[in-house]
Amino acid sequence: MLCIQALRAFADNYIWLLQDVALRRCAVVDPGDAEPVQDWLQRNPGWQLADILVTHHHDDHTGGIAALKRSTGCRVIGPAGGRIPALDLTLHDGDLCAALGQRIEVIGVPGHTLDHIAYFLPGTAGARPWLFSGDTLFAGGCGRLFEGSAQQMHDSLTRLAALPAETEVFCAHEYTLGNLRFACAVEPDNRELRQRLEQTEAIRAHDGISLPSNLACERATNPFLRTGEARVREAAARFSRCQQADPVAVFAALREWKNGFPG
Repeated sequence: MLCIQALRAFADNYIWLLQDVALRRCAVVDPGDAEPVQDWLQRNPGWQLADILVTHHHDDHTGGIAALKRSTGCRVIGPAGGRIPALDLTLHDGDLCAALGQRIEVIGVPGHTLDHIAYFLPGTAGARPWLFSGDTLFAGGCGRLFEGSAQQMHDSLTRLAALPAETEVFCAHEYTLGNLRFACAVEPDNRELRQRLEQTEAIRAHDGISLPSNLACERATNPFLRTGEARVREAAARFSRCQQADPVAVFAALREWKNGFPG
């Protein structure tokens, strides 16, 4: 069974460190900065960095790859498109790969970027499934649309939301508090959402980590996964001043609203 730890980077990034304790081998997801990983390896002598998993090409997810590969000789796996440095294994939607002896499913999730992929570990007896969603699905929110369309992002989120409810979601940024405040503006009467916001405020008041989330929680509280709900549609219509029946149009209105939402 693997263990997992968050390494903080920059202002709000998380580099996820997967650990095979028995073999003292590890892997990291989206190392935008090499230093947190190098520091961990120095504090834990005898460990080998075996793999780097990359979700998409943005610098805050790839900036540490070259230095880590030079210093450790690790394998780099990530999406096709030619924009990931030092890539050893190119992945596409539907591919299967392995890291630290674990079977990993690759899910194409264009929207934030066109090359974005997510990694899904189905889990085994006694271990919940894990989803590394990068900048596509956040706790309480979703990524901005830098390259893809609203249709693409909506379809990507729909695919992720269809994974098992107990799936733990490891996204790449500590955006939860701002996302939930926006979600409460969309659904102020959602009791589960209000409770989640209060819990997250308490965690963040002590600089705690609000992750991982899980898909059951996201389905109940994340407005970008709730575009079919009547109250979410009504809120999107109030913002856009236009009734929206199509879930993609509702998603697009929510995303535009969130782009300008304070905090």
